[in-house]
Amino acid sequence: MSTWSTKQAPDGGWGWAIVVASFMAQLLAYGSPQSVGVLYPEWLNTFQDGKGMTALVGSLVSGVGLIASPICSACVVNFGARPVTIFSGVMVSGGLMLSAFAPNVQFLIFSYGIVVGLGCGLVYAATVTITCQYFDKRRGLALGIVTTGTSIGGFLYATVQNELIALFGLDGCLLLIGCFSLNIIACAGLMRPLHLPAYYLKQRAALAEKAEEKVLEITPVVEDPIKKNQSVNILITGQTKDPPPYEKSLMSYVELMRLVKKKQKEYSEYLHSTAELLQNRVFLATCMSLFAYCLGAYTPLLFLEDLAQSEGLISGNSIIPLVSIMSIAAGVGKLLLGVMMDIRWMNSIFLYAFTLLGTGVALLIIPVTRNYAGLQVISALLGFFSGNWSVIPYITTKVVGMDRLTEAFGILMFFGGFSIMLGPPVAGWIYDWMHSYDLAFYFSGSFVLLGGAGLFLAALCCQNKNQDEANMPDTECINDYDKVATVA
Repeated sequence: MSTWSTKQAPDGGWGWAIVVASFMAQLLAYGSPQSVGVLYPEWLNTFQDGKGMTALVGSLVSGVGLIASPICSACVVNFGARPVTIFSGVMVSGGLMLSAFAPNVQFLIFSYGIVVGLGCGLVYAATVTITCQYFDKRRGLALGIVTTGTSIGGFLYATVQNELIALFGLDGCLLLIGCFSLNIIACAGLMRPLHLPAYYLKQRAALAEKAEEKVLEITPVVEDPIKKNQSVNILITGQTKDPPPYEKSLMSYVELMRLVKKKQKEYSEYLHSTAELLQNRVFLATCMSLFAYCLGAYTPLLFLEDLAQSEGLISGNSIIPLVSIMSIAAGVGKLLLGVMMDIRWMNSIFLYAFTLLGTGVALLIIPVTRNYAGLQVISALLGFFSGNWSVIPYITTKVVGMDRLTEAFGILMFFGGFSIMLGPPVAGWIYDWMHSYDLAFYFSGSFVLLGGAGLFLAALCCQNKNQDEANMPDTECINDYDKVATVA
């Protein structure tokens, strides 16, 4: 039985405190990773490494947390949002401070890319899960507000990191923002659990079982007077005969084999459940479209600022970096798209596909843009369309149901994270080969367009078949589309 069904979502009350805490946690965790485009030119100048290798730092910090989403989600299910958020605050802060002492790019890949990335993944899984627990009817609005924290953080940190680098250098900047990230621990204090995590339920059941065994051991046997006297003597003297060593080893082996079989059964059940999810056509199409989207959508986050400087469109650092424009526009997009999800007639699949198509077109326009004002407009468009991240949990809930949200969301984030880890480094290696960003952005835009078109056609195909075969409820495509149609 799922733990989600133990209590009904209050849709308000303390849920708004959860929204505020989750918003601040995402702001503090994702502020630096979302504005990593400001740090990217500094790392290029400091370590004098290739653009592809240096871009791997920025891609890992976003991709590792997503690719580890199944593990992060399992941590939230077993231990709860509060402990996971506390641990993630330590990881994010420690990774940022450790990056201040990085002697080369390879060390940054570990400290900034992997450590900070895993911390961000834990924060995201915890905040999204606990928000979905507390909200049902207003879930779109709540998720829109919470996920806006990453965008506001990116907007603020982009400007702050520029100023801190000018005042204290790159090392001092990383140390200070690492100190800021410790406040994630304070945000965890407000995350009061609505449902007991699975770990505590198992512990409670184990303690109850042990207490029952002790009661049975103390209870005397009254059927046989001879055995009764023997048991009483044993209880009084406290002396029992220890089993031989070979029996102890045999018992240990039996217990070990029993544990191995139990774990194998759990893993096989998880793989079977994952296979069932991927048989859902709409869910599988969403996974594929997210992979294609993330392969190209994160390229401008790293390279737009360096493109403007290398092409001579701006001298030095801008007062409002392009990363800041993308972040604030992403915040507006997340909030508006989240609100739109609560409209009864809105179809979330088509809306998400539209944002992917818009992102692909904007990426293809970048190589032909020859002024900084044009890049600012494109940055705003890319940022607004990237607000579709607030739509993903909503789509997942409607397609697979609340009971399987954590598992399905982890699978989606695995596809997205793996793609993010590939996209920016490939674009950087294309630049190292061609000494131009044009082909890199054409490559990115083409994949995003392909993902959006594929998802749009898959959803449209299911809609048409649903209309043509309304009297055949056993058709697989109808079953999938009925889940999506609940959004409308």
